[in-house]
Amino acid sequence: MGNAQARFEALVRAWSADLYRFAYWLCRDRAWAEDLVQETFLRAWRAIGNLREEKAAKGWLLTILRNEYVRSLAKKTEAHDAPADEPIFETMAPEEAWLLRRELSKLPGEYLEPLLLQVLGGYSCEEIAQTLGISRAAVMTRLFRARQRLRAALEESSSHPVPLEVIQ
Repeated sequence: MGNAQARFEALVRAWSADLYRFAYWLCRDRAWAEDLVQETFLRAWRAIGNLREEKAAKGWLLTILRNEYVRSLAKKTEAHDAPADEPIFETMAPEEAWLLRRELSKLPGEYLEPLLLQVLGGYSCEEIAQTLGISRAAVMTRLFRARQRLRAALEESSSHPVPLEVIQ
């Protein structure tokens, strides 16, 4: 039990902030995101014996969180705006940040999830593919399409464009 508890505590310390950020971006609600992370760690604790390699922990936890989100999505109907204190918005003018949040919220989940994993989590295409259970090529296609949609929407709706490095 001691070894399992130590492994679990290391996982919580290492990944809780990343899991919360990803959960928040998925559901756009602080309490819901906290519940998702808590449920993710509960399920991880119950299955800690199934984790064979520590380097696979990130993908394993993200997969659990994503599955929890899908399960709870049927119960939830309301989504809120992204937080103003999110690092990618800190250097933007408030109206630019609002515009980018609005356009991100319009992206379908199949495009939003890989983009968030890459931009917020810093995950590689291979890691995203493993987490989402799709091919690397599908990840690259979804990332391309997400950026293409964002770029077009931002150019269309803004008289002063949002810095494109945010979506590149």
